[in-house]
Amino acid sequence: MSVSIYYGLSKHAVYAEEICSLIEQAAKQRGTGIAKRDPQYIKTKFENENAVIALDEDKLVGFCYIEIWENKRYVANSGLIVHPNYRGKGLAKKIKAKAFELSKKKYPESKLFGITTSLPVMKINSDLGYKPVTFSELTQDDTFWKGCQSCPNYDILTRNDRKNCLCTGMLYDPKHPNNKPKKEREANINKFYRWVQMKTASFQKLIKPLKIF
Repeated sequence: MSVSIYYGLSKHAVYAEEICSLIEQAAKQRGTGIAKRDPQYIKTKFENENAVIALDEDKLVGFCYIEIWENKRYVANSGLIVHPNYRGKGLAKKIKAKAFELSKKKYPESKLFGITTSLPVMKINSDLGYKPVTFSELTQDDTFWKGCQSCPNYDILTRNDRKNCLCTGMLYDPKHPNNKPKKEREANINKFYRWVQMKTASFQKLIKPLKIF
C-alpha cells in the first residue's frame, strides 16, 4: 500500500461520483449521521481547491472537504470518508489533519467546526484542538442546516429547533484552542460520547414508528 494525501485540485474532480457513492455506502452501513452529497457539489470543492483527497496511485482511498460559512467566520471540514479496504490504518486521522492544515492555511481567522456521530472522528477532532459544543456555538447559516435534510435523523433536528440532534457539535477556535493534556481530552470525549449514546437511545425510543391500521 502506497497512499498519498493531496490538497484537492480540479484534476481530481473525476473522482466526484465515486466519492458520493462511498459516502452513501457509509451512511447505509452506519444508519445515521451522514448526509448525501451531490457529485457536482464535490466537483466545485476540487475546482476551488477546498478539498483533500487520498489516493493509492490512481485509486480513491479517502476524502474530506472544506465549507465556508458566514463570510469566513466559520469553516467546516465535512464529508470525511475512507474506503472500507483501507480502514483501520490511521488514514482518517491523516486526512482530517491535512484538511485541518488546509483550513488554517486558507482561513486562519475562522472558527473550524463539524458535527459527527462517530467516536473516532470526535477523538481525531479532539487531538487537533476541537472541543464539544452546543449547536448554538456553530454557524446559524440556514444553508448549512438544510444540508442535513438527507440525513435520516433530520426530523429530530427540526423537532428540537436545531438545538441538538444525534450528532455532536465540535469547534476549534484559533483564539482559544483546546490545549488540555491528551489523556484529559480523551477522558472527556469518552464521557461525552457515553452521554451521546444515552441521548441517542432516548431519541430512538421516542421515534419508534407508530403502527397505522
